[in-house]
Amino acid sequence: MKNILIKLQRDEDLAQFLESHGFTVEALANDVFRIQREEELPVFLKVDEKQIYFEVDLGNIDAINTKELLLSLLALNTEILPVSVGIDTSNSEDHRLVLVESRETGDLSDQELLAVFDALELAVDRVTEILSPSINS
Repeated sequence: MKNILIKLQRDEDLAQFLESHGFTVEALANDVFRIQREEELPVFLKVDEKQIYFEVDLGNIDAINTKELLLSLLALNTEILPVSVGIDTSNSEDHRLVLVESRETGDLSDQELLAVFDALELAVDRVTEILSPSINS
């Protein structure tokens, strides 16, 4: 008999789903969640009616900010898709290097959500490779 696969779909609460996959979930203010898996950097999620915004804070970039570093990080964006490197300038005294991603919530699958966390983890590794010469000098 030919192997026939049946696709199942069910709805599950975001926090419960993530916790069942080894993440710790902490609800913060204003629909923001702090999500962490093992020793990985925390991922901050902002949830609204139509989107989930993911952000990983990699730290202050002011001390190592050079044109060459910024060009390297910008070029990295083509390698780490769907994740992007950015600079959070919301605090003019503290520019933060961040990784960002977003997804529509309308038809978000379990595999798609987990893939975002995997992509963020890989992107952290790639950014760390680029940052290490600047940090160690």
